Amino acid sequence: MPDPTRDAGSPFGSSDRGKSFLNQRIAHFVILEKLAEGGMGIVFKAQDTHLDRPIALKILRPESVANPLQEQRFIQEAKSASALNHPNIIHIYDIGADAGVDFIAMEFVPGSPLNRLLVKKRLGWRETVRYAAQVADALDAAHTAGILHRDRPTLAIRSGT
Repeated sequence: MPDPTRDAGSPFGSSDRGKSFLNQRIAHFVILEKLAEGGMGIVFKAQDTHLDRPIALKILRPESVANPLQEQRFIQEAKSASALNHPNIIHIYDIGADAGVDFIAMEFVPGSPLNRLLVKKRLGWRETVRYAAQVADALDAAHTAGILHRDRPTLAIRSGT
């Protein structure tokens, strides 16, 4: 059953696509900018005010919370990723809820998503092989641990350029 307090003053207005979250505080994180948007939530760059470092904060959409299966998947995503320790897989710092907003706090990796990089320039074969090897290595580590990656990799992969 949906929590009626989630929709009261929710920053998830259908037209603003998460813009009203900017400069807002969720737990001890201050939201700085929107990074990406997916089916279940929106990912923001935020500042961890306890540890004074940038993080990525994934926020679950209220309509996803209304679906117990999606909320369970969101939590399982965090638990699965937190069990992995690999240089090409982000680290999960925390999961929680604040003022009716469920979130995953994770490592912020600077750079651009690979899909944006590919729009700007064509990769040479060496660069393509380098990215492919990193993706394959990370997916192998996840699969070895029994974890299936469900996101489109171009959204999840970040380039240092």
